[in-house]
Amino acid sequence: MASGKTLLITGVSSGLGRALAQEALAAGHKVVGTVRSARAKHDFESLSADSAFGRALDVTDFDAIDRVVAEIEASVGPIDVLVNNAGYGHEGIMEESPLPEMRRQFDVNVFGAVAMMKAVLPFMRARRRGHILNITSMGAYITMPGIAYYCGSKFALEGISEALGKEVGRFGIAVTAVAPGSFRTDWAGRSMKRTPRSISDYDDIFDPIRKAREEKSGKQLGDPRKAARAMLAAIASDRPPAHLLLGSDALRLVREKLSALESEIGAWEAVTVSTDD
Repeated sequence: MASGKTLLITGVSSGLGRALAQEALAAGHKVVGTVRSARAKHDFESLSADSAFGRALDVTDFDAIDRVVAEIEASVGPIDVLVNNAGYGHEGIMEESPLPEMRRQFDVNVFGAVAMMKAVLPFMRARRRGHILNITSMGAYITMPGIAYYCGSKFALEGISEALGKEVGRFGIAVTAVAPGSFRTDWAGRSMKRTPRSISDYDDIFDPIRKAREEKSGKQLGDPRKAARAMLAAIASDRPPAHLLLGSDALRLVREKLSALESEIGAWEAVTVSTDD
């Protein structure tokens, strides 16, 4: 694949962001990675003396994002690819979960990603080229009890990605929403924010899901390095996809969801069309 692109990846300290950064560096790209601390910045830059550039940035610090992106453009070079990877999972029954926890989930997973896109778009549009990858989730398609705020944030980012792609495609800018299934990252470990349980009515539906998720953490089928290579293939493509599922579990569950949706639409078709004049 062609080398020499500059990738800006948010959240490179661990997980898919770290794996993508390492694979991109190995493929000959430059990577600017956002981190949350000076120590993490040093750790990231140690991956490559001349191709890994760390920048301390919290994606919810909306006032800082434009300045940081402009500085990267001036000092490192034109940003060819933005990867919105920074995010986290919130676990909690909706009735039990305070609204501020939803705001925080959307600030990081949606508003932070949108702020990053808005910062790079003027540069990409001026150059008439660029690629934005938004890491969503199979939870942008399928849902389960206990992750309503998380799924809501990923549904939102998936829709924003698709609409944006239709706005900027004419400028040579591609937008890909990447929806991973279960991978061996820390998403379900220390990175997940969990609302304490308080309403026993939900125990039967939620407790088995939480137990299964905790037992599965670290043993998931998905290999982050292989996910990284799949994303690099999308970046290298002349016709990158608007949507890219990663993992056989994501493929199976999303296909089941689409099939169920099609069945329900069919079952209610008469009611649906009855509203026309």
